[in-house]
Amino acid sequence: MQKFPADNDKQVTLANWRQSPFNQWAFHHVREIVPSADIANDPANIWALEENLVSLGGVSIDCADEGLMTLSGFSHYAQTDALLVLHRDKIVYENYDRGMNRYTPHILMSVSKSLLGIVAGILEDQGKLDCNEQVTTYLPELSATAYQGATVRHLLDMRTGVAFDEDYLATAGPIVEYRKSTNWNPLAAGESPTDLRSFFKQLTTTQHDHGLQFSYISPNTDVLGWVIERATGQSYASVLQQQLWQPMGAEYSGYVTVDRLGAPRAAGGVCTTLRDLARVGRLIAKGGKGYNNQQVISKKWIADTLTNGDRDAWNNGDFAADFSQLPMSYRSKWYVLHPRPEDEASWLIALGIHGQNIYIDIDNEFVMVKFASHSLPLEPSSGVHGIVAAKAVRDYLVNHF
Repeated sequence: MQKFPADNDKQVTLANWRQSPFNQWAFHHVREIVPSADIANDPANIWALEENLVSLGGVSIDCADEGLMTLSGFSHYAQTDALLVLHRDKIVYENYDRGMNRYTPHILMSVSKSLLGIVAGILEDQGKLDCNEQVTTYLPELSATAYQGATVRHLLDMRTGVAFDEDYLATAGPIVEYRKSTNWNPLAAGESPTDLRSFFKQLTTTQHDHGLQFSYISPNTDVLGWVIERATGQSYASVLQQQLWQPMGAEYSGYVTVDRLGAPRAAGGVCTTLRDLARVGRLIAKGGKGYNNQQVISKKWIADTLTNGDRDAWNNGDFAADFSQLPMSYRSKWYVLHPRPEDEASWLIALGIHGQNIYIDIDNEFVMVKFASHSLPLEPSSGVHGIVAAKAVRDYLVNHF
């Protein structure tokens, strides 16, 4: 996409926008490919970010078989589009690449889920959402599906027993039908248009009892988006805007992709600037207080997320082996890395495929956010190596500044 119109072999389309190298352009031009709903900021109430830029040239990141790397080397290895570090409430590092700048919204992929987890907590604190209630109490339309018997909390903690194969490289099957329903994949010749809420009704089988273990199923989060809409009587984009984006003091509007009937891709379709994503991390690091010292997220929600995830459910679930058996849990759409002998801090982490990340160490007032356009959906640089990189940057700042 170096000229307009681009040559046919370089044209980004609905069929190739998540594939390399097309994703390097598409991930920060998503609304030119997929329909979207705006998440407006409030220009009169912007939470200012101060800068105190320092050199991080001395950071050394041990990526095991990949070797030792500088931060610059890690950024290249991680196919990074943008990276920002906050320490002690100031920007100490900020870098953009691959056509990005501070004004460019970039897709969050599954970091979108973590924003929904925050919104659900806010609504629960306001008495507008009961996380212990059955999903089908809010959505009786799903009574004949595998969501029967699941609670909102099961959705939040990825502990439903719904059978769904989250294979990002599949070329057929339920995940492809899911993407078609969300407007993320084109329809094949002769196929009738579909939609997200109708797709949920196809999920009729379970693989285990609800609540038993961690099972990563993206449609769970889209169901939660629908639950939030039903509970509030508003669109999900409006709720996210009113409950988080504007009270936090976002500098720019974001947006979320929608299907042909307007249902949001809450599980992966939110797009924001890097600085506003850093504000989300900053909001948590400052105990839930955003613009004008307003309490946006309760301290109770932060404490619950850090401490009430089920470690056994994680260890018996999908991702434990991928994270080298680190002491982790998953709560309210956030990954929690619990203290270890070599690191006494707890970390809150948000992860999205193709390299989208938030890393938060509240105790050391540290936030690192990253956008990337990995060639493959899942790469170590966004998983175990990403955690190692965040810890290395944190340690360097704590020891030198």
